[in-house]
Amino acid sequence: MIYFDSDYTAGAHPEVLERLCATNAEHTVGYGCDSYTASAVELIKSACGVDSAKVYLLVGGTQTNATVIDGILARHQGVLAAESGHIAVHESGAIEACGHKVLTLPHYQGKVKASDVRSYIDEFYRDETYEHMVAPGMLYISFPTEYGTVYTLKELTELSEICHSADIPLYIDGARLAYGLAAASNDVTLSDIARLADVFYIGGTKVGALFGEAVVVTNPKLLHHFTPLIKQHGALLAKGRLLGVQFEALFRDNLYFRIGQKAVSQALIIKEAFVSRGYTAVVDSPTNQQFFLLPNTLIDHLRSNNISFETWGTRGVEQTTVRFVTGWATTQSDIETIISLL
Repeated sequence: MIYFDSDYTAGAHPEVLERLCATNAEHTVGYGCDSYTASAVELIKSACGVDSAKVYLLVGGTQTNATVIDGILARHQGVLAAESGHIAVHESGAIEACGHKVLTLPHYQGKVKASDVRSYIDEFYRDETYEHMVAPGMLYISFPTEYGTVYTLKELTELSEICHSADIPLYIDGARLAYGLAAASNDVTLSDIARLADVFYIGGTKVGALFGEAVVVTNPKLLHHFTPLIKQHGALLAKGRLLGVQFEALFRDNLYFRIGQKAVSQALIIKEAFVSRGYTAVVDSPTNQQFFLLPNTLIDHLRSNNISFETWGTRGVEQTTVRFVTGWATTQSDIETIISLL
C-alpha cells in the first residue's frame, strides 16, 4: 500500500529516530527540564531570529491549539477563524470544550481577509448590546491553510496590523509550517512569522517527528505561567526530553526545512501529472497538499491498485474531490507508481 493520506502516516524521519535511539538509555530530568530541550529551544529561537521568545514543547496539534487559545482568551471571549479553519472543522469542538466560541469568517481558498477581520470587529462594537455577546479576543490562522495555500507577506502584515490596532493577538497554526515556507511562491520567512505573530507553533508531528509541536511566544504580555496550563490540558510530557531530542534533530543542519522542500517538490510532480492529463486541480496549492476533482472510476482504479488517499468531503455521484499529501517518507517510487496508474 502506498499512502498519500497525510504527512504523518509514517513514524519519525530516520535522522530523528537515530537521535532518539542514540539517547534512549540516558537518564534525564522530566517535563522538559533537560539539556536536549534547552538545546532545542535555543535552536528554534535562533531560527526564528527572536532571542527573547519563549518556547514550549507540547505533544499534539489539537492540544496545542486548545491550550494556547484557552490561555490567551478571557472567559467571555472567542477566537476569530476561517470557517474552513482546523479549529472550526476538524478538532471535534476542542475549543468550545474549553469554554470559548469559534467565531467564523468567510474564507478564500482557506485564507481570511484583513478587511473581513476589521469589519467583524467594527460591527461587533457598533452593537449596543455587545457586552452580552462573545467578544473577538484573538485571530487564528494557519500557515499553510487547510487548502494548502499560503499567505503572502503583504496579507500577513495586514492581518497583523489589524489585530494589533484592535488589541487582539494573532496566532498562527504552523502544523505544516515547513511546507508553507518551502513553497516556490512564498515570500514569508520564519523570521517574518515571528515578527508578525504574537504566538505561533512549529509543527513537528507532520514534519518528521514521531509527535510534538513547538509553541513560540513572541509577545511578552501573553501566556504567563503557561506550563501549568499545558499540564491541565494533558499536553505536558513527563518524558519531555523525547520532544527536546526530536526538535533538536529537526533544527540542526536544517532538517526541518529540507523535509519541507522535498515533500513540496514531490507534490508538485503529482500535481503536474494530474493536470497534464486533463484532471482539475480544485485549489492552486503550492505546498505538499494537492486537491483534485476526479472521476469516481479513477478513484476506484487507484484504490484497487493500493493507492491510499482521502476524499475531501462526501463522495459525489460521478466525481469527487480528493486530497493527496506528501511527506518525508514519500519515495520516488511512490511518485512513479501513481503516475503510471494514470
